[in-house]
Amino acid sequence: MKIIYGLQKLEKIKRPVVALGVFDGLHFGHRRILKEAVKRARRIKGESVVLTFYPHPQGKESLYSLEHRLRLIAELGIDVSIVVNFSREFSKISAEDFITSILVKKIGVDSVYVGKNFRFGSKAAGDYRMLAEAAKRHKFRVKIFAIVKSGGTAVSSTQIRKLIRRSRIRRAGKLLGRPVSVLGRVVKGSRLGQILGFPTANILPAHEVVPPAGIYCARIIFAGKKYPGICYIGTRPTLSLKNNPLRIEAHIFDFNKNIYGQMLEVQFLKFIRPDKKFSTLARLTAQIRKDIAVCRKIQ
Repeated sequence: MKIIYGLQKLEKIKRPVVALGVFDGLHFGHRRILKEAVKRARRIKGESVVLTFYPHPQGKESLYSLEHRLRLIAELGIDVSIVVNFSREFSKISAEDFITSILVKKIGVDSVYVGKNFRFGSKAAGDYRMLAEAAKRHKFRVKIFAIVKSGGTAVSSTQIRKLIRRSRIRRAGKLLGRPVSVLGRVVKGSRLGQILGFPTANILPAHEVVPPAGIYCARIIFAGKKYPGICYIGTRPTLSLKNNPLRIEAHIFDFNKNIYGQMLEVQFLKFIRPDKKFSTLARLTAQIRKDIAVCRKIQ
């Protein structure tokens, strides 16, 4: 997938089928829009395009870092992603100018695919009705997608954020259409895990929304392969360190490779228990063995 940052040096795109939105979290509803855009582009021998925005136009915390979001978009077969810097200046563009100047003149859209609840333009004045009316005047196709529901609940990034913060990992995963996960680079830590007999990969994520502190059964994706494991999120209270930052540490079962500096995706499969302080490192070690045994049975 080709990634273009900004609209200044936009190259010619062949019959662009544009999926328009923030697509934070790439949940089930978002994935449906993108998959349909890919199908349309292939059918007309054009290119599928995602036009997205960063940072979040509504100032909300992102479910996924921009890099993670773009990786997930690429997995769905999108040809081109255009990332627009949502600056104060950009926010002043009127809805009508957004359609005529950007979608029609700069991109030259063949089709626009968008969710029914998407708003655009200054003061969020533009909606799917305006897009449909503009499509008639400018002769492009528009497809509007209804809000997807799961178990009677509207699938939304807001709802998923709430579920993740409550450790309701499985429910959040169902709404996402994939496990809750974080993507980050492996950095050097204190090597305490290795000393205790459970070497961990310390993840430095760019995500703004991560699950609460605790132990999670996890699946770790490295270099395109999936590995079973366990993940710890917390401040290591047993060590009684002052101002200890939140850490994300993944222990990959039966794995022995040097992966410092590499990117890992940690998928959270099930919440096992909250973080807690142990009276000794020996008791912490014994509990880690029990947690690993639980996760091995799950996977």
